[in-house]
Amino acid sequence: MKFMNIIAFAGAVAISSNVLAEGGGDKAFEKMMAANAKAMEQYAISQGKSVPVAKQYEYGMKVDVVKVISVVRPAKVCAVVPAAMTYEDSEGQLNTIRYTVAGDCRKRGG
Repeated sequence: MKFMNIIAFAGAVAISSNVLAEGGGDKAFEKMMAANAKAMEQYAISQGKSVPVAKQYEYGMKVDVVKVISVVRPAKVCAVVPAAMTYEDSEGQLNTIRYTVAGDCRKRGG
């Protein structure tokens, strides 16, 4: 009987962690990224440039930003959340980087 309880508990933890990992915030960010990717594709075509491919930012990565084209803003929650930026580098290439930032969780009012 104890073995079945342990199995049930482990299953519940596994399911709940999947639900939390794929919560509303992640889905909303992915929708915003998809919309941004489509807009950046149209922008690249209109500018005669190649379409940027999103890369994950890593600490220490050299980022050559000459002009910011688009920013996917972080969620308004008190947590570490994903964000993204598309920019033009000094060679005129479009680049998109994904990174994490502190969400916007300032309390309003009194």
